[in-house]
Amino acid sequence: MASDDKPDRGGHPSRLGKAGRAVRASVSAALLWPRLQLAAKAAIAAGVAFFIAPYMPGSAAEYPYYAPLGALVAMYENVSGSMRQGFQTLVGLAIGIGLAFMLFSLGDPSPLTVAIVMGLGVILAGLPRIGSGSDWIPTAALLVLLVGGHNPDKFSFGYLLQMGVGVSVGILVNLLVFPPLHFKAAALSLAELRLALARQLRDMSKALKENWPPEHEDWSRRSEALAAHARSVRAAVQKADASRRANPRRRLHPRDVEEDYRDLRDLERLTFHIQDVTQVLSDVIWATDHPFVIPDGQAEPLADAMALVGDALRAVDEEEPQRQAELIEQADAAVQEFTARIAAEEQPPGAPNAVESILLSLHRMLRVLKSGDAKRQPDTTDAG
Repeated sequence: MASDDKPDRGGHPSRLGKAGRAVRASVSAALLWPRLQLAAKAAIAAGVAFFIAPYMPGSAAEYPYYAPLGALVAMYENVSGSMRQGFQTLVGLAIGIGLAFMLFSLGDPSPLTVAIVMGLGVILAGLPRIGSGSDWIPTAALLVLLVGGHNPDKFSFGYLLQMGVGVSVGILVNLLVFPPLHFKAAALSLAELRLALARQLRDMSKALKENWPPEHEDWSRRSEALAAHARSVRAAVQKADASRRANPRRRLHPRDVEEDYRDLRDLERLTFHIQDVTQVLSDVIWATDHPFVIPDGQAEPLADAMALVGDALRAVDEEEPQRQAELIEQADAAVQEFTARIAAEEQPPGAPNAVESILLSLHRMLRVLKSGDAKRQPDTTDAG
């Protein structure tokens, strides 16, 4: 398999390699910036919460250190997550405090009461829909028992109030200070997977034209990596979807997330078909117990058809819809023509022909590409 840095036939560096490096660099930047932004907002929220904490009423002012803790607890990568996590944490704290008070009737803290509190706390942590608050149930109960001392009422009030203040500050900071939208990371992840799939088709096309067994075989071991890549892209799209909920910036930066989901589903289908071709071609070349072959004279036209499908897939990210349609049409014509040729030729005796299986997968890939291209084409119908 040729490196992305090797020149193409015209002596220029591979366009696919350049595009791949550019996308990877953009994805890294898109992932790094949200983390830095989250860290900055966590620092602001903790500082503001600690500044407010001494002004809380009554005994709560004696426990100011719980306010920045609450702010950190509520600082999540998106606004809806902050609200959900903050609320769940406070619910868990309330349950844990209630559990501790219930067990105070057993007397002063002892190994037995601590054991009972921890056991019941872990059981209650399994309550449905409590989410991140589950970890705080035994924690809160233990703190009330061991830190609350002879004034559990005073400690519990201060603890819960300061955590509530911190959670509120964390949610407000996340809501008001550039609430994150992860649209760019999702779009770049989709583009990166598309390029990876196009590269796989290109490398398999090259392998078909090499002397067998091919010198380069890295492509034959990428099947699981492509599947893992597709899973990570799905996670990125879901993260982008979650980031727009309860986010006031979504009105300033509109994006059709449903289109991202459609693109994702198309790429997942393409990944499946490309994995299938990878497995078939690997078995034909290296497997000793595989009965299928690629007859002489059919490897090169199959490689050309596969390369055209890869070019059509790569062109999806280009800003020229007409160019995309032309490449898809060329690839479709090549696959159809070669399929007709295979059907018309008398098959040589011997092992079954694996070309038909690969052509079927290429046909299915083109069906996905044509469906996606039709959705992206501008509507030219007369609205009147």
